[in-house]
Amino acid sequence: MGYRVFDHTADLGVEVTAATLEEIYAGAAIALFDLLTDLATVRAETSREIVIEGEDAADLLVNFLRELLDAFNGDGFLMKSCLVREVDSRQLKALIRGERFDPAHHRIEQEIKAVTYHQASVERTEDGWKARVVFDV
Repeated sequence: MGYRVFDHTADLGVEVTAATLEEIYAGAAIALFDLLTDLATVRAETSREIVIEGEDAADLLVNFLRELLDAFNGDGFLMKSCLVREVDSRQLKALIRGERFDPAHHRIEQEIKAVTYHQASVERTEDGWKARVVFDV
């Protein structure tokens, strides 16, 4: 599981590759928070269950990442790890672990304002899965 960043005008794009569909969504979540902060400084102190619905795989990806970004913006929750327990074409269930943002302990590396539908995709490849998403920065 890995990701790469691609330039997209004033935004920031991410392409995630993984062996399984569950790992694609978890990898996108990790990429989001890895861009936000130094994940090495985040502890897995608390956990949250996330259940998301979508019209298709790409909609599910955008909705999932928006929920995670809302957890940060609304509650100050920094995610350290993500385990996608179930995923199908319309629903995702995940367990995320992390801690509350503490400016004395954490540094915001990149402000991410929103997760967009522009170029959002999740597709099966010869080697597993690939997803793309663009963040408004």
